Amino acid sequence: MKSILTSLAGASIATIALATAAPALAQDAPAAADDGIETAEEIVVKGTIAYRNRSEGAEPELVYDQDFFQRFEPLTAGDALKRVPSVTFLSDVIESDGARLRGLDPGYTQILINGEKVPGTNADRSFFLDRIPAELVKQVEIVRSSSARRTGDAVAGTLNIVLRDGYQLDGGYIRGGALYFDDGKVKPSIGAVFGTEVGPGRLLIGANLQGRYNPKKKFSLRYGDSPENDPNYATNEFDNRQDQSDVRNGTDYALNASYSIDTETTDFELSGFWVHTDRLETERSFDYSTETGSRGSVRNGAGGNLQADNSNINNIIQYNYSLAAKLSHEWAAGETKLKAGFAKFIDDQWETENEIEFDRSAPRFTGDRFDTRIVDKELSFGLEHKVPAGEGFDIVFGGFYQDKDRDTRIVEATRQRFNMATSLHTGYSQFSGSPESFVGEFTGFAPILGGFSTIEEQRKDLFALVEGKSGAIKWEVGVRWENTNVAIRDLTPGGASIDTDYNHLLPSASAKIELGDGRVTISGARTVRRPRFDDASPVLLEEELGDNDFLGNPLLKPESAWGADLGYEHRLGRTGVIGVNIFYRSISDLIELANTGVPGAADDPTGDRTWVYQPRNTGDGTVYGVEFDVSTSLGFLGLPDTGVFGNLSLLESDITDELGERRFNGQSNIVYNFGFIQDIPSFGAAFGATYRKQGAAYDRFVAEEVRTTYGADLEIFVEKRFGKRFTIRAVGSNLLDGAKAESFNKFNTTQDQIDRNFDEYELERETAGPVFQVMARLAF
Repeated sequence: MKSILTSLAGASIATIALATAAPALAQDAPAAADDGIETAEEIVVKGTIAYRNRSEGAEPELVYDQDFFQRFEPLTAGDALKRVPSVTFLSDVIESDGARLRGLDPGYTQILINGEKVPGTNADRSFFLDRIPAELVKQVEIVRSSSARRTGDAVAGTLNIVLRDGYQLDGGYIRGGALYFDDGKVKPSIGAVFGTEVGPGRLLIGANLQGRYNPKKKFSLRYGDSPENDPNYATNEFDNRQDQSDVRNGTDYALNASYSIDTETTDFELSGFWVHTDRLETERSFDYSTETGSRGSVRNGAGGNLQADNSNINNIIQYNYSLAAKLSHEWAAGETKLKAGFAKFIDDQWETENEIEFDRSAPRFTGDRFDTRIVDKELSFGLEHKVPAGEGFDIVFGGFYQDKDRDTRIVEATRQRFNMATSLHTGYSQFSGSPESFVGEFTGFAPILGGFSTIEEQRKDLFALVEGKSGAIKWEVGVRWENTNVAIRDLTPGGASIDTDYNHLLPSASAKIELGDGRVTISGARTVRRPRFDDASPVLLEEELGDNDFLGNPLLKPESAWGADLGYEHRLGRTGVIGVNIFYRSISDLIELANTGVPGAADDPTGDRTWVYQPRNTGDGTVYGVEFDVSTSLGFLGLPDTGVFGNLSLLESDITDELGERRFNGQSNIVYNFGFIQDIPSFGAAFGATYRKQGAAYDRFVAEEVRTTYGADLEIFVEKRFGKRFTIRAVGSNLLDGAKAESFNKFNTTQDQIDRNFDEYELERETAGPVFQVMARLAF
């Protein structure tokens, strides 16, 4: 059942059109500077192996061009980011949605498109990357520290996705192919990009159709109540088993265009982006009373072991579009930049969950339906001015304004619940029948608790910084003042409203020191993480945390962090680079759930005690680790056509909640990947492989604890080039049949959690098979 936790999810990904409206990292970062116009042939036919770039700005930053990823044919920006340092995902297998930089929750990572902040799809304001077609990406930048130029929502760091524009492509190319999944399904992938000179400027037009499909199978074993302090975690008391199929099937359509005019003193750009997602998510679950076998539903009969048959179907239709404009002008007083953007996101979902329970005297049917409509609009303006202040340094100052309005409507139909004919025990087959065949018309739609709401958010920022170069040192020192006003209105009967105002002063400093073929980067910054919308909403949800209740807290303050990074990188030959970085974050005012001491709705003073829990700013935490990366040719070994790359991140954290010490939820302790590319110039061919693995993650919440482990991921590609205009690639991914294994400790009350008295212990394993794709590109 959905709750306000879902209803307050953040805005659309598709405002990424702001993306094409501004160069990367707030205009002035060298990594996004105009590198010259690439021809379509250069994009389609790769004559050399691409390596990680060395950025030239003062900030600690890693830059990966699209050439670095393209040969493995990632479908989305999320797929591409699996290959860069310190990025993990806790999404389902063969999916890459919420990026966790340095293993922290997605809400700690700032996602930018061409240097601009974009709204996220979730209640923690995070941004999912699995809807950005990889074909639109020019490069990916990992910014390890923060700058006054950007908003301060970057505790873990920043991921900046730079899209192509009209000044990066001359000519066009067509991309087409298909993906083959292990269940026999075939999905198309088609795209085209064209850039040319039109009048005084350049025009870029792109279109993409991407079939999306993810067939998974899940297997769960559940164990019931355990004796106190049972060392075997209740595994001696089997309860039931669940077999589940989970299929995500859909198509993403994308269009983008930009028109740019660059003159000696004035630059202008107008851009637009549109994305449409049509997706159907289907889950079918069978609960059995035995650990093996899938026999019929005969209750207490000869071998009958089916307890329940559940069907969950969610139909998702999303529209995203936006317009953005940018103008920059150099004049006697310096350089002035203006930008404006408008974005709108419409999300419609129709979800049904229908179940037949057979473990009863008579089978019972239960049907639920939830209809969701979210409309999100954003209007933003930005101003920046740079003034030369002396030899070797500049003063930069500016402001930012954003007005966000979000309307949420979630309604629930009257439940259908009725006992069915006893004969259904013997006459029903889970293989040919379905709970869907017993669904009647849903009526009596009404808002769920907190399901009608509006969010109005206004941001007003001012910043100033000084940057320059002195000998071998590049540096930047700045400060940013951020003011955010959030008004949340619960429009359901009896709902409350809150208005909250935040103010933060965020200093930052970075320096890069050249030392021969190497260089040292050092940086420090203060950053923030604003409260989740659902944590701040004044809504009481009964039995949301096991048998405990959840109450939002409108008085929450943002978390704040002081951080430092110290790194060294060394040039290897003409193109290679090897680097190491140490980072540390001290986070204050952590938002954690706390017991209010108020009895919950299910409280029994003479037996099981339940409580109302509320998020509060309580305690501190630290995050630290070391990151290694290498990207180089093996020319020094006499193998100039062999390229190798790899990275390793060792991640640690400390936090204390009411149950004791733990790591930050969901943080893997290690993540690494490595691979190679072998070019064969004489044959016009290439091949390569990449291997990736991340360590276990642990989550501890009120009434539930989860440990998650992932299997390794292996990808292989083979490429053949034909002349200067045509390339074809075959790629195999998830070749090790990726698996995600989770163990759940579930409790009724907090005291049970302390005493280790389990309500349920569950082991779940999710698997997906390999995916094969053949992609061809033709330049014209």
